[in-house]
Amino acid sequence: MNKHLEHLIQLSAIDKEIDAFEPQIEEAKHKLEAILATQSGISAQIEQLQNETRDEQIKKQKNELHLAELSQKLEENSRKSSEVRNEREMKSLQLEEEIAKEQVSFANEEIERLERVIANKKSKIDDLEAQRAKIDTNLASIRAEVDEKLSKIEAERQVVFGKKEQLVSQMNQKGLAFYQKIRRWAKNSTAVPVRRQACMGCYMAINDKTYAEVIKGEEITTCPHCGRLLYLEESGEASA
Repeated sequence: MNKHLEHLIQLSAIDKEIDAFEPQIEEAKHKLEAILATQSGISAQIEQLQNETRDEQIKKQKNELHLAELSQKLEENSRKSSEVRNEREMKSLQLEEEIAKEQVSFANEEIERLERVIANKKSKIDDLEAQRAKIDTNLASIRAEVDEKLSKIEAERQVVFGKKEQLVSQMNQKGLAFYQKIRRWAKNSTAVPVRRQACMGCYMAINDKTYAEVIKGEEITTCPHCGRLLYLEESGEASA
């Protein structure tokens, strides 16, 4: 086989091996990213519940202030009752007192309702904070586990990068530039085998002339349909 073609085939295999590290890296990061996303989601829920709790507390304070005003008004009405001069004034005072008492009753009910809402939200916050604390406890060990995996993957990747650098240093630069041009669009299928007289990149049949060139392996041959580099696997294809 042509030496330059052999180098290109080897380079394609090495690049494919390098690219295979990316899903490994993503998989290693996934566990940490998932737990960080859960932690972030819990923190967002806690913040939302805290904001809602503050809003409910403000509503409760307004009702308590209104209740105090109503109590003061009832006291004033009680004092005024001794100064009533006629039946008309008495009825007017009684009406005001009935309305005030209804408002007092409503304010008390609303305060009780808001207290239940606030207590419920605080209970949810406590539960979420317990979940977040558990995550915080486990986070360090998970991060260490992920870092260890990533370190191992990176060490393996550097070995492959070393192989690539060594190979590239031996290659014809014109042939390397040609390979890189194809790889920009073909990615890991830059160099593909020929099987049953078909390109395994585009799966199109190649003509007899191109096929004969691939079998000889004396020149760098590309697929007439897709432009990928073609080579013959060591599997008796030439005699098939």
